[in-house]
Amino acid sequence: MTSTSRGLDVSAYQSAQSWTALKADGLTFAFAKASEGQSTHDPKFGTHIKGIKGAGLVAGAYHFAWPNQSAAAEAANYISAVKAYAGAGFLHWLDLERYSDGRNYKGRTAAQIKAYASAWIAAVKKAFPGQVVGIYTSASDVSAGHVPSGVPLWYPAYPWGAATYARAEAAARPKPSNRTVTIWQFTSTPLDRNIAYMSPSALREWAKDDDGDEPKTYTPPKFPTGLAPGKAKPSAVTLQRALKAAGYMAKSVKESPNYGPATQAAVAKFHNAHPTYRAKGTTHDVKIGPKGWAALFRLAYDK
Repeated sequence: MTSTSRGLDVSAYQSAQSWTALKADGLTFAFAKASEGQSTHDPKFGTHIKGIKGAGLVAGAYHFAWPNQSAAAEAANYISAVKAYAGAGFLHWLDLERYSDGRNYKGRTAAQIKAYASAWIAAVKKAFPGQVVGIYTSASDVSAGHVPSGVPLWYPAYPWGAATYARAEAAARPKPSNRTVTIWQFTSTPLDRNIAYMSPSALREWAKDDDGDEPKTYTPPKFPTGLAPGKAKPSAVTLQRALKAAGYMAKSVKESPNYGPATQAAVAKFHNAHPTYRAKGTTHDVKIGPKGWAALFRLAYDK
């Protein structure tokens, strides 16, 4: 399965956390709200970020956006809030989400909101060269075209309400409007919990060595023609190796170009775990399709 890291994010609404204990329990990263709009600083930011950094977690901060105000002024507000704490390995995020009454988006078109986001990101990158700058935003903002291309995406979606890290790690990686999600905020109960789609060591390296883009992603091999249950093709061996790497086939099973019963059973097991890739109307699907093939290989090798 894809390697992940566990994280939290906090703001003035949360009390001080026992960050050292959380790290000992497996937490890798944490972000704190730093600012909002043109002049507001989060009153607990200093307390939160000092604790996060003191525990040795991958640290970051976010700014709640008002796209109907000046991007330059908002970036300056954020920069002033975080400059004492930002350094190599620090992650910066623009929290681009609409208030329920729309007051922070009022009077702005999708193109103007995207331009605001681009300008804010550029200003923060200029202030903190070599540090990652990304966007936290919803599926509706992504589909509306508010998010510049190539920007790391921190994505909130809560399919279960309260949920454990293990449940999120076992679920399929979200892909709103076919965008790659770097970090998934999967619940806000009792705290905002997140998983990053990188191992802890990879997350630290990415944070330290930013090239300005989304983290590099794995590209699955092209779906082979003629691969089907009951047929003999060399690609069946490739499929079997991916099934083993992803944990759906026992490593003791002998590899063979035959797409036989053992391979069929393993494919059915994969489909049962990820029914999205099962053929419609079936409950026991032993035939891997192009989308399932790509998803399986990402689970197996996108580390």
